[in-house]
Amino acid sequence: MKKLVRGPSSLHGEVIPPGDKSISHRAVILNSIATGKATITNLSPGADCRSTISCLKALGVEIEERKDGFTISGVGGYGLREAENVLDAGNSATTIRLLAGLLAAQPFLSIITGDHSLRSRPMGRIIRPLRLMGASIWGRGDDSFAPLAIRGGKLRGIDYSLPIPSAQLKSALIIAALFAEGTTTIEETIKSRDHTERMLKSMGANLEIEGNRVTITPGHTHLAAMDILVPGDISAAAFWLVAAAIHPNARIRILNCGINPTRSGIIDALTMMGARLRIENQRMESGEPVADLCIESSSLQGIEIQGELIPRLIDEIPVVAVAASVAKGTTVIRGASELRVKESDRIRTTASELSKMGALVEELPDGMVIRGGRRLAGAECHSHGDHRLAMTLGVAAVVAEGETVIDQAEAVDISYPGFWRDLERLSER
Repeated sequence: MKKLVRGPSSLHGEVIPPGDKSISHRAVILNSIATGKATITNLSPGADCRSTISCLKALGVEIEERKDGFTISGVGGYGLREAENVLDAGNSATTIRLLAGLLAAQPFLSIITGDHSLRSRPMGRIIRPLRLMGASIWGRGDDSFAPLAIRGGKLRGIDYSLPIPSAQLKSALIIAALFAEGTTTIEETIKSRDHTERMLKSMGANLEIEGNRVTITPGHTHLAAMDILVPGDISAAAFWLVAAAIHPNARIRILNCGINPTRSGIIDALTMMGARLRIENQRMESGEPVADLCIESSSLQGIEIQGELIPRLIDEIPVVAVAASVAKGTTVIRGASELRVKESDRIRTTASELSKMGALVEELPDGMVIRGGRRLAGAECHSHGDHRLAMTLGVAAVVAEGETVIDQAEAVDISYPGFWRDLERLSER
């Protein structure tokens, strides 16, 4: 669908972001292999998490949707059954990668695939370490892409250094390690999001964390099912944080938002740029730090974003580029080559689409240089089927002069089906 966005005269109100997508995936997967029954409240409503639920149902897990959330009856570590058909992960890389780690240890054959976009995303990074653990796993394109064929069996523990900071890869190996013989140690050069580790420790897994090293020692202790209240997704909240910061008449309060320090790079980046942002009502819910975020119209300055900050805001970089476009000075983003292999090549698509609106964005192999101080203009833009790019263009449109038309705007359904509705509500005069 095409979405027409006109810049509103103001942006005011409260918004509750959808449940955190990363935590939702893990809550469903880990409770499915736990012992007992758990209720997951505020699960992400997007299509990605629906793909995870669909795959687990096909593997024999009983998952019931109720008014108060999803109830999962765990089948234990080896209670899954062989699916009768090919598993479909849709557009979700988290689904296919985390389930690959799980299926590698199950005593049956699984074939898992996804849509065109997912079938173009790199899977060798999962296949190689799982094979080191003894897994029988193959992929298309010389073991580089989905579909994946997995003949599950006995695994062994390994010591492995992640070649890139990737929570999906780390989580896939941690899940596989739960079933392996012997200890597995996973080391990162830069710490990635740690939702899997937090959740597994709460569920009783024998898991130790020391700096950037995670050690999993499997034993006879079963995971205990755990009720989880999923906090609001900071990756979704990021669009409102930037929208309010760059709009000349804005004040938005974001309620019940996760502020896990391995995910909160957007808060740090905007604070460095001079955003008027406050963190209030900090608390812990289901093992995750949560707070309310208050943001209002700000005068932003260009900054450099690189190093350890990159994994903490990798999904938010496209909308950070919008903030940089209207900020004073130049913003340089480096070390973000992972953006090239997301739902779209987010370096290329962000640069090309924002350039249509008058932004000065130069592509780097691993990032962007954005020369700020620009007045954006409405244009005809395309999401390239990428949910985060669609929302990024929506945020750019709120400060653009004239009208912006975004093609394939329905891509937001992947993670934030209510995005356009929330934008209209915040824009009401």
